[in-house]
Amino acid sequence: MQTVILCGGKGTRSYPFTEYFPKVMMPIGGTPVIVHLMKIYAAQGFRDFVLAAGHRQEILVDYFNGRFEDWSVRIVDTGENADTGERVARCRPYLSSRFFATYGDGLGDVDLHQLLDTHVRTGGLATVTTVPLRSQYGTVDFDGDGRVQRFREKPVIRDCWINAGFFVIENRAFDSWTGRNLETDVLPHFASTGDLFTHQHDGFWKSMDTSKDQMELEQVLSMGAPPWLPAPLLHNRTATA
Repeated sequence: MQTVILCGGKGTRSYPFTEYFPKVMMPIGGTPVIVHLMKIYAAQGFRDFVLAAGHRQEILVDYFNGRFEDWSVRIVDTGENADTGERVARCRPYLSSRFFATYGDGLGDVDLHQLLDTHVRTGGLATVTTVPLRSQYGTVDFDGDGRVQRFREKPVIRDCWINAGFFVIENRAFDSWTGRNLETDVLPHFASTGDLFTHQHDGFWKSMDTSKDQMELEQVLSMGAPPWLPAPLLHNRTATA
């Protein structure tokens, strides 16, 4: 199975870094976020990557030239201004009957074999990994009289789940692929036809949308082993260190 990684957008929220580099090259601990992401897949046996490139793709070509010889890395020019759904579709010639896809800036300790099991069991055209929403703000709990009971700092909202990427998609889904944008066109279309299912992930997940997110991930990494590697892999890493 191949893993398509979306890494062609202009990343305007990460300006000025993205004026000169693809957003996925933003470093965490001196290593580009895309490499941290690829290691999640490679450590679980999936080492065939298709990078859906666009903006500043020459940086990706140069970076991956001669690196990671145990991996297969194909960089596909999906267009400077293509949208997310178009980028995935333009990788079709390089994909097998079933493939992974994900965003280039989201890290999580997703068990990819469990994800595959969910996808096969449900029998849909696509499966999207979802995670509970973490509030950007602290919340205030109070009773019916308005008496404040407690403050909660950026709590996880358990009854609200969001798109975390880490997709599994059947190649035949391209036969009914609709629209330009993955989130507003393609996935809602498959949901409307009953062909989209979810794999719920309750572990670590964080996207790196801004420089603030980058600093937070740097802080997380400085505390020890990367929490975006699934627990069994962290155990093996510790045992062999």
